[in-house]
Amino acid sequence: MNFNLTEAIEVLERTPQTLQLFLSGLSDGWLTCNEGEGTWNVREVIEHLIEGEKNNWIPRLEFILAEGEHAPFPSFDRYAHLYQASARSFEKSLLEFIAIRTHNIARLEELVKDEPSLERTGSHPAFGVVKVRELIATWAVHDMTHIAQIVRVMASRYVTDVGPWHEYLGILNRK
Repeated sequence: MNFNLTEAIEVLERTPQTLQLFLSGLSDGWLTCNEGEGTWNVREVIEHLIEGEKNNWIPRLEFILAEGEHAPFPSFDRYAHLYQASARSFEKSLLEFIAIRTHNIARLEELVKDEPSLERTGSHPAFGVVKVRELIATWAVHDMTHIAQIVRVMASRYVTDVGPWHEYLGILNRK
């Protein structure tokens, strides 16, 4: 098993700053491009990450620690951020993500202090029994998934513009 709480937190701590450094100040063309109907643009991914910080990771962790397997924790609507457009600027969204993630990491460190805490189990509404360590590992990999998604979506904006180099650009060929 590769999971290490300290290492997972390293990723969780760096994601907001990574996204801020990479995305802050970019033209709207980069932030609103997508891969076609039913796909998300950069702005939507950031709103999804904020929604997850508010309603997924820490709330589920708290639920597991309080309820164990007695009841499934509430479902998370992965598409909730799409139902109502955010009125805030993209820069403010990035700042909100940084603030809430900073708070959530502190909360994670308060709640999970030792190895036995990582082995506590809860009930996922679709998967059944899950461990705290699996939830935290998923949180870190979820970050990496969306960082990769953002880069892929942005790269695909230039898919026809790179001409014959397309075959050498793995990101455009899903390699």
